[in-house]
Amino acid sequence: MSDLADSAPALPAPTLAEPRPRVAAALADDAQLIAACRRGEARAMEMLYHQYKRRVFGMAHRIVGASDAEEVAQEVFVRIFRALANFRGDSALSTWIYRLTVNAALSHLSKRGRRNEVGDDGLGDLPAPPVAERDPGLAARIEAALARLPAGYRAILVLHDVEGLSHEECAAILDCRVGTCKSQLHKARARMRELLGPDLESHGKDPA
Repeated sequence: MSDLADSAPALPAPTLAEPRPRVAAALADDAQLIAACRRGEARAMEMLYHQYKRRVFGMAHRIVGASDAEEVAQEVFVRIFRALANFRGDSALSTWIYRLTVNAALSHLSKRGRRNEVGDDGLGDLPAPPVAERDPGLAARIEAALARLPAGYRAILVLHDVEGLSHEECAAILDCRVGTCKSQLHKARARMRELLGPDLESHGKDPA
């Protein structure tokens, strides 16, 4: 993750120290942080990057796989800093960044296969990336099963079950109805149970 922001316009190098506490406190409010970034303040841009880099990379990793996660994360931060001037505040900043991350990840996968829009009928249609070798253990098998899910299923599982977002937030990010979001989450969990099979019975729990 050391070079995630290399290609983002005017983004300071991530090797710089974390923002000073006094600066961080002054920019704690999203509106103030966004305004400072729009003014081109390097410290504010750095703070936004540090605040979201792990979540952006983690979501990209789970949707596109380890080999392409950093490339997607770089693209996300390029999109964030290019589009921040047009951010209207209709949703929370975090919701907007999640949406950019999911869209970038699914767009990346669509370039490797047939193109599908993520809508009410297409959340589960994009193909999964190749499954990498995993270490033994249930946690590793869960990660491997997650990688075998269609990308749309992976996206809803990561947003709801990993990031802890509500159905309403997930629906806003994926640009679908709340009912569709719930339906796709149910299907994704069912598919995970099928993929894990005996692992769940022996450990007595659902991964979701």
